[in-house]
Amino acid sequence: MSEFKQIERQFLLLRILSARKLGCTVEDLAQELDVTEKTIRRDVEFLRTMGFPLEAVEESYGRKRWKLTEPNEAVKIGATYDELLSLFVARRMLLPLAGTHLWDGLNRLMRKVRASLSEDMLKHLDRLPAGFHDTRQRFSDYSKQADVVDRLCMAVDENRIAEITYQSMRSTEPVTYRVFPYGLTNHRGTLYLTADSEEHGTFRTFKVDRVSSVTVENFKFVRDPTFNLKKFHEGSFGVYVEEGPPTTVRIRFAPQVARYIDEHYWPGCTAKSWGNDGALTTTFVLTSTEELKSWILSFGGKATVLEPEELVAAIRAEAEELVWRYQAAERE
Repeated sequence: MSEFKQIERQFLLLRILSARKLGCTVEDLAQELDVTEKTIRRDVEFLRTMGFPLEAVEESYGRKRWKLTEPNEAVKIGATYDELLSLFVARRMLLPLAGTHLWDGLNRLMRKVRASLSEDMLKHLDRLPAGFHDTRQRFSDYSKQADVVDRLCMAVDENRIAEITYQSMRSTEPVTYRVFPYGLTNHRGTLYLTADSEEHGTFRTFKVDRVSSVTVENFKFVRDPTFNLKKFHEGSFGVYVEEGPPTTVRIRFAPQVARYIDEHYWPGCTAKSWGNDGALTTTFVLTSTEELKSWILSFGGKATVLEPEELVAAIRAEAEELVWRYQAAERE
C-alpha cells in the first residue's frame, strides 16, 4: 500500500476517534476504513509510538475499545489531532502566498503549534505533506507584492475604499481605479480581486498580479447586503463574468477524452449525454465563454462545439489560424 494511502487512512482513523468519545473497537475501525483488523492494529501501534495519546479501555469479555484521550498538546492550542493533521497538509497548498503577510501569519501560527507538540509527533506531522503532491503547473509568486496583497485584504476586511493602479492585458500603460473591494478569489494559484469599480459603474474582476500599487482610504463603503462572492462567479467557467443573459453551449467530446470529461466537475456544466459511439455531449450555461474557449482548444480535434454558432465560428477561426501558422513555418 502506498505511503499516501497509509497517511490518509491514519488521518481518517484519528478523525473517527476524535469524534467518538467512547472510542471504537479494532473491528469497528476495520469495517469503517475497509481494511483488515491487522492493518488497524498496526496503525494504532504506529500512532502510539509517534506520541498520539491512544488508550485501550477493556470491556467485558476482554474486548478492547480504543480511545483518543484528551492530550495536553491539544489543551494548549485548542485543536484536535485531525485538525492538526489538516493544518500541516494545508500549509503546503498555500505556498503561492509565500512572502506575503498572510504567509507570515500562518508561519507564526505554525511556530506556536510546533512548540506545543512532542518531538516524535512533529516528525510524523512533518512527513505528512510529502504524501500529498501538488503539480503546481502554474501559480503566481506574490513575494514581491506582499504590500499589495496585505492592503487588499485589509480593504476587503474593513470595507474600505481603495485606489488601485492596474494594467490589463490590453492596456499599454497602467490606469488608476477607485474601487469598493468585496473579496479575493484564489483560482489556480492566482488571486483575483472582485470590486465595485467607480470607473466602470459595475462589479469587475482584477487580476492581482497586474496591480502595481494600492492606496487604502480612510473612508468606508456600505456593502451591498445581497452580494455573494460565490454566486457572483457562478456563471463563469473560471473567474471572469460578463453582463447579459447566460449562453448555452453544447460540446461533443470524442471517445478518447469522454471519460476524462465525465470524471470531473466543470463549472457551468448542466447536462451530459453519452452517444452510442462512446462520445460525450455536454451542455454548459455560462455568462462568459472566453475562458471556456481556451479550454476547448486544449483538446484539439477531440472537442467539437455544436452551439452557439458564434462560438463555433470563433473556434474555427482559431483552428484556421493555427493551421496557417504551421504551414507558414514549413515554408520558411
